[in-house]
Amino acid sequence: MESKARLLGHPVHQMLVVFPLGLLGASVVFDLIAIGADHSLMAIVAHYLILAGIVGGLLAAPFGTVDWLAIPSGTRAKSVGALHAGGNVVVLVLFAASAWLRHDNPAAPGWPAMALSFGGAALSLVTAWLGGELVDRLGVGVSDDAHLDAPSSLAQRSAQADY
Repeated sequence: MESKARLLGHPVHQMLVVFPLGLLGASVVFDLIAIGADHSLMAIVAHYLILAGIVGGLLAAPFGTVDWLAIPSGTRAKSVGALHAGGNVVVLVLFAASAWLRHDNPAAPGWPAMALSFGGAALSLVTAWLGGELVDRLGVGVSDDAHLDAPSSLAQRSAQADY
């Protein structure tokens, strides 16, 4: 099924998700640099990357929701999409909590703030894989000839055998 939210022929959600993934992932890198180099400016950069990543995630979410609502019920794609969306809500909540804990002193975030962002980044790898499964394996947002019940890419059998 092709995306219902398109801009100049391309799915909007797929265009926008690169921003929160990149910004939130980069925040973890800057936190690690801040820890390793004992450099408070890097922690401040991480804080602002988190804030920008949350905004990016909030902008991408409605377009993903529009596409998810168009997926037929009872398909594997619908359930994978629900896991992808729900997981991303948790990712944004974890990063928002991290940003909130950093708010008073972004130059010196405590371990709880960093643990929340590291956990959010780890979960975002799972939700990004689920998004890839939706697009690459199931064809959601890409093709009207999508196979919405193709088996997982982790399964032993090929999706081609199901056509």
